[in-house]
Amino acid sequence: MNLIDLSIRRPVFAWVLMFSLIAFGAISLNRMGISQMPDIDFPILSISVTYEGAAPEVVEAELLDPIEAKLLSIEGIKEMRSVGQQGSGRVTLEFDINRNVDVALQEVQAAISQLRLPTGIDPPVIRKQNPEEDPIIYLSVFGGKDMRDMIVWSDNYFLDQLRFLPGVGEVAIQGFSERNLRVWIDPAKLKENFLTVNDVVEALRTQHIESAAGQFTEEQRELRVRWLGEATDPKEVGNILILRRGGSIIFNKRIKISDVARVEDGLSDVRRLARVDGTPALNITVKKQRGTNEVDVAKEVRKRLAELKPNFPAGYDYQVNVDFTRSTEATVDLTIEKLWVAGLITILVCFCFLGSIPAAVNILFSIPTSIVGTFTILYFSGFTLNLFTLLALTLAISIVVDDAIMLLENIVRHFRMGKSPEKAASEGAKEVLPAAIAATLAVIAVFLPVIFMSGIIGKFFFQFGVTMSAAVLISLLEAVTITPMRSAAFLRAQPKVSKLEQRLDHAFEFLAHKYQGILVVTLNWKGTIVLGSLLAFGASMFLVRQVRQEFVPSQDQDLIMVNAQTPPGTSLQATDAVSRQLEAIAKKNPNVKSFFASVGGGGGPTSGVNTIFMPVALKPKADRERGHTEIMNDLRQEFKAVKNVRVTMRDTSARNLTSGRQNPLAVNLRGADLKILDAKSNELIDRLEKEKVGVDLDKDYRPGIPELIVRPSREAMAARGVSVESVGEVLSAAVGGLREGRYTTDGRRYDIRFKIPDNLIQKPEDITNLDVRNLPGNLVPLSELVSVKEQSASQSINRINRRRSISVYGNVAPGTGQSKALARTEEILKEILPPGYSYSFEGAAAGFAEAFGSLFTAMTVGILVAYLILAVQFNSFVHPIAVLMALPFSVTGAIVALWIFGASLNLFSFIGLIVLMGIAKKNSIMLVEFTNQVREHKKDISPYDALLEACPVRLRPILMTSVATVAAATPLVFGHGLGQETRTPMGLAIVGGTIVSTVLTLFVVPALYLELTRVERKKREIDL
Repeated sequence: MNLIDLSIRRPVFAWVLMFSLIAFGAISLNRMGISQMPDIDFPILSISVTYEGAAPEVVEAELLDPIEAKLLSIEGIKEMRSVGQQGSGRVTLEFDINRNVDVALQEVQAAISQLRLPTGIDPPVIRKQNPEEDPIIYLSVFGGKDMRDMIVWSDNYFLDQLRFLPGVGEVAIQGFSERNLRVWIDPAKLKENFLTVNDVVEALRTQHIESAAGQFTEEQRELRVRWLGEATDPKEVGNILILRRGGSIIFNKRIKISDVARVEDGLSDVRRLARVDGTPALNITVKKQRGTNEVDVAKEVRKRLAELKPNFPAGYDYQVNVDFTRSTEATVDLTIEKLWVAGLITILVCFCFLGSIPAAVNILFSIPTSIVGTFTILYFSGFTLNLFTLLALTLAISIVVDDAIMLLENIVRHFRMGKSPEKAASEGAKEVLPAAIAATLAVIAVFLPVIFMSGIIGKFFFQFGVTMSAAVLISLLEAVTITPMRSAAFLRAQPKVSKLEQRLDHAFEFLAHKYQGILVVTLNWKGTIVLGSLLAFGASMFLVRQVRQEFVPSQDQDLIMVNAQTPPGTSLQATDAVSRQLEAIAKKNPNVKSFFASVGGGGGPTSGVNTIFMPVALKPKADRERGHTEIMNDLRQEFKAVKNVRVTMRDTSARNLTSGRQNPLAVNLRGADLKILDAKSNELIDRLEKEKVGVDLDKDYRPGIPELIVRPSREAMAARGVSVESVGEVLSAAVGGLREGRYTTDGRRYDIRFKIPDNLIQKPEDITNLDVRNLPGNLVPLSELVSVKEQSASQSINRINRRRSISVYGNVAPGTGQSKALARTEEILKEILPPGYSYSFEGAAAGFAEAFGSLFTAMTVGILVAYLILAVQFNSFVHPIAVLMALPFSVTGAIVALWIFGASLNLFSFIGLIVLMGIAKKNSIMLVEFTNQVREHKKDISPYDALLEACPVRLRPILMTSVATVAAATPLVFGHGLGQETRTPMGLAIVGGTIVSTVLTLFVVPALYLELTRVERKKREIDL
């Protein structure tokens, strides 16, 4: 007994199966996390190290080069990138996509542990880089009169209130000053007391120590001994005595640290400022734990913030500046809404074709059974509800109902022949079962190769392919078990044919008769029809160049990221003044809802103070008339009025889709000489802007940083008995902000830093007037030992695979496709780069080429696998060719639809094309399979007559499935919600491809089938 007869004879089994799939799917759905993109392990590791006060060249030589040398032996490194800037460096490793990143992390840790770094450098920090762990919320705390008090309150109280919320991974103050005990040294008082900076540092180093002293036994008790050698507050630190001048003991005078320095509980050097509506603020980031529901996490954070607000200190307030989960939630909600609409429209279409409410309800049950049942597989596969899984489910609706429609239409046809409901359900289902199985396997053949795509995009498509394959397989199970049982039950309950059904039957019989008449002409001109269709397909391929091609379409997500840079060497205060001008322009724009500005890089002592980061939140899309690209153009024009600043803008369309830069245009130039790279990068930017290929173009190399070179006069130093080490220690403590020791307050440990106040170091002479002690113990001014010269230097040094590099990045000019912009960029670079220099695209630009290449390969492999499966199904190498003839027509329809409506060929269009490949084959499979059945049952019938008999019979289910597919995809085309820019090209590809392929399949496939019968091998009777 097969599954069809089993479900008809034992209907309880089929009902239990259906309810089980729905129930367990619903439970799994409630337990799944929600995220914008699939949660995958990016094969990327970063090694960060800090060398306070060191120039980029020193960081490169002392840190980056040794680290890179140690890492070269690690297996599977695809690309090694490093950047050295003032006071810090970072090495980023990208591994092969199949490399286990956790094992790679252990190997990197082992290699770094063998490295000897300069004295006083903290151990490198190694961590995985994963967009899934990027901040989901940027919020600001503002209103405090004193920044230190606001930082202390946030660090000691506010952050902890958010850190313990369920699902929250990390909450941190982003790049601002940290609480420090500051020892501000006065050079004039040092001279009065015949002291140097080193004497003050040595006093704290030797007299601010706490250590364990062990334990001892007193009769029946054991006592622990603790040596409280640390000062407990700033006043006590100031009271520490300076006991030595150099190596000599100070007699007859008590000199305390407070006599030559001001000690305060303050902050580290201020390298970043932030504002909300002109008020000083702190920028705080919130990250979620991996695999959690980011929408729920953000709601919990917002709820907790509202609860905490009444307990804020007087005047304090907060503002959520950026909440990426809003777009995620909107995308998920809109996708689910489209899923429901597509399902309802599909049922309406089925009713219009069958004229029977029970039949439409029968189809209706197949949707939740297949779609909701798929959530069980997704849950146990560790997937989240994300853009790719939800799109797969939305697009699967038109596929999962196909099997049910095929079976139901044929069961109803057999019932109209006068058979009993049970017999009609059994025989009707069995008749089209081979076609249903072949169609399902052919669809899976398209999606399975997607699972094996390479690169990061391949990881995303893995979830798409698994989701689609699972839904299609469950729909086949539903079609061969539950659909026949329900059909028998519904036919038994309503045995009479309604007037509407009779009218529809007559209408489709008339339509089938007309189709048969046209088919006669088609078959008589079969060669001409096939050749003409192939020529039409070839002609349509010329349209591909007319369709814009890009990685992802620009999406209006109510958010614009504004980045700006003032000339290298600009101070934090001067950059802040420029930022205020940009803020004023953004504030007066009527489409802007809110924004916050972050000025400065928060890196080393002179790192990034000339940078501005300003996320601009727009009013909801429904509340404004202008799109985000138009608003960006408006701001771009107004920002030109601000002098001495370069402004770049981008949207967040490619967020989490790729590693590296999200700009659609990004390329790195590599070579040995930075001057040549700088000149060629400037030439590239100029040509791209003049040719209107790119806008907002910038580079990551910043020459011209003013640098004061202090060079030792070795003869003078030797004559006066001064070591190079002594001078270096004085400069580090006086100018660099030496970190020496820690102290405890409020239950936490903080650094102690020495420095001469900035107002006392205003010119080079203030440095050369500092004293250093020589070997006999005398003070010698630095002016007698060193020479001082100002020159320009680099803000940072970038390397790729141990070669110096400069990256150029920006946006594609409006009206220009990303593919054309990248192609023109490549042409220019081939012209201007000298021998020995190379280039490569990066970030979203590299993702474009990688994704399109992988998708083309996946589609090709999918067609090949589909051919092999169909060859097995039909036991013929010829008939699959006729079936696959529908695929070129589907591509033609998709390209024409994209061209007519001005949509682009992008990642999401390709998703539509892949789905289309699976859908288009189903119609031709029904024609070929049923024709083969007619030929098998009627041994003496000719292929010509078999086609004329079989094709009109299959017309109705073909039209039903095609119209249902178009109807289900139509809601994707229309709408104005967030993420609509991704759904429109996908829907257009499916709608256009389905319409064209259906029309041509009905005529070209029979013509080609008849043509191919000439090369058929005669079937032999095999006696077994």
